[in-house]
Amino acid sequence: MATLSLFLTLLAGGIAALSLCSALVVHFKSLKPRPRDDSENYSLCIDEKHERQRLGSLWDEARVDLSIIVPAYNEEERLPVLLNDIRKYVAQRRESGSFSYELIIMDDGSKDRTSEVALEFARIHGICELRVVKHVVNRGKGGAVTQGVLSATGRHILFCDADGATRFSDIDALLAKMNDGPVIAIGSRNNQALSGTVVERSHLRAFLQWGFHTYVTLLGVRGVRDTQCGFKLFSRRAARLVFPNMHVERFIFDIEVLLLARYQDIAVVEVPVNWHEVAGSKMSIVRDSIQMALDLLAVRLNYMLGNWIIAECKD
Repeated sequence: MATLSLFLTLLAGGIAALSLCSALVVHFKSLKPRPRDDSENYSLCIDEKHERQRLGSLWDEARVDLSIIVPAYNEEERLPVLLNDIRKYVAQRRESGSFSYELIIMDDGSKDRTSEVALEFARIHGICELRVVKHVVNRGKGGAVTQGVLSATGRHILFCDADGATRFSDIDALLAKMNDGPVIAIGSRNNQALSGTVVERSHLRAFLQWGFHTYVTLLGVRGVRDTQCGFKLFSRRAARLVFPNMHVERFIFDIEVLLLARYQDIAVVEVPVNWHEVAGSKMSIVRDSIQMALDLLAVRLNYMLGNWIIAECKD
């Protein structure tokens, strides 16, 4: 009897401790995204007559075929590689027919010359479609992506990492998965043996990805093998369902995107892409791994407890 009593006491203590920890995570990790500063409603471009332009809105009708959103923080060295890949891709697309696009660089409070480098590249190559949005202070990768998507005018909307780790022309494989409904096609660094694509990454990165995927699965996010690849394409309808409901502004935002897709029955398709590891990552393996684990727990708890409500799409 004494043993049973001790067991029940320990069990109650464990549940109380778990509840307290969960409450603390929800309280301290559930901050609301800050409102835009007025200057963040405008972009810079190389058009001398309209150098400063007001951003579009996700709720407007689509005006171009593709919006490309690039979150960038201190990316003056790596960004030109991606911009050149995009330039080559656009040239190839236009050789075979008409193709309209916009390229939005979301400078997330950079302390280097990220914005200047992007605009200089646009001037050299005459890319009027390139625009730069400068955040007053750093939001985080998720916040930069969200603000960019909310300003997109494309029929399809892609966000991709600034490091150019994914071969940009692989977007064609993602576009092939689009249809008239809400669809999200996400680049995947898995299943390369079946697809013939190539992935080059360190053993440490591969191990961390496996550990993170296991943790994500335990918290109930299933069915997607690579949640963190920075190469995701949205139909305009899917973007309208997902991004107005976003809360997370740091690295874990991809998981909230996938949760919102699951909760709203949005089709999610994984597409193998060619990817290679690029030096210069802004992530701290230890610090950001802990941060991501806590953020993920907070996201799951907030939706489970009903603290975060999914708003209905306007259209």
